Amino acid sequence: MPQKFPNDEALDLFLSEPYPETVEMMKRLPGDIMILGVGGKMGPTLALQAKRAIDAAGVSKKVIGVARFSDPQQKYKLDSHGIETISCDLMYLDKVEALPKVDNLIFMAGRKFGSPGSEALTWMMNAIAPYHVARSFKGKNMVAFSTGCVYSLVSPNSGGSRETDVPLPLGEYANSCLGRERIFDYFSENYGTRTLHYRLNYSIELRYGVLVDIAVKVFHNQPVDLGVSYVNGIWQGDACNRALLCLEHTASPANIMNITGPELLSIKELALQFGSIFQKEVTFTGQDTETYYLSNSDKSNKLFGNPRISPDEMVKWIAEWIQTGGSILGKPTHFEVTDGQFLDGK
Repeated sequence: MPQKFPNDEALDLFLSEPYPETVEMMKRLPGDIMILGVGGKMGPTLALQAKRAIDAAGVSKKVIGVARFSDPQQKYKLDSHGIETISCDLMYLDKVEALPKVDNLIFMAGRKFGSPGSEALTWMMNAIAPYHVARSFKGKNMVAFSTGCVYSLVSPNSGGSRETDVPLPLGEYANSCLGRERIFDYFSENYGTRTLHYRLNYSIELRYGVLVDIAVKVFHNQPVDLGVSYVNGIWQGDACNRALLCLEHTASPANIMNITGPELLSIKELALQFGSIFQKEVTFTGQDTETYYLSNSDKSNKLFGNPRISPDEMVKWIAEWIQTGGSILGKPTHFEVTDGQFLDGK
């Protein structure tokens, strides 16, 4: 286990390391893998991890990354690792229908947050684009990324929302995400598309995530909001390995899997940990709302084992990364939001 990461390249290499069970799965999984929405925060890690697992397994299988690729450098980087890239806007049915008909798909595309006045775009990206993909890939094998925000807010004493709980999304973003799930459900039930809804809550690495949001505030002497007192989280490398492993756990009708760590992470305790490392006094703000987005991950953790990377290791790495001037994406998780109004950007 590394003590620290000297640069982004070393971090990306560690994040994309495939686990032995992922390598073994590649020996069994028939067909190529296409990742739709590969240009997001997790997509490059997932694509490279899949390619490395295939290479380690010694099998012949393509990894195809699909995105709009507004940043040509991102496309070049994936190409340089042997990942086939295709520029495609999923909003156009004819372009989606022209994609190669691979056996396995991981759908990661979507608009994470909707700004006031652009709710229609959020619904188009989170519902219409999935429809184009579901229609074009009927009968295939699909892991579809979703979110714990489709559940209602719950108290820490509940242990978190379970896959069997009835979704009760709050706000435009969360409702559009449930809409995405329902579109995939329709094609799973009516056309036999084997599907798994991958409800993630929250992915963490050193450049973004709940722990980074907290650490940055502490480091810059800003108060930490305790309106939400507990969160879930999982190391991005663990989350990506699980996404690939989920390709063997799809079903028709669709399967559902909560993906996160087993712990309820205390915001206050995390802030104090960072304060101790940074040698800074921590201040707090906000009134505890007592219910939050919390997911119970017993199902996935029993299936795959607990995540490899612990919260304490993440805290140590993130603190060192921030202290040495490591890059930060500047894309907050908005874990403090409990009214469904995620108000900035995508």
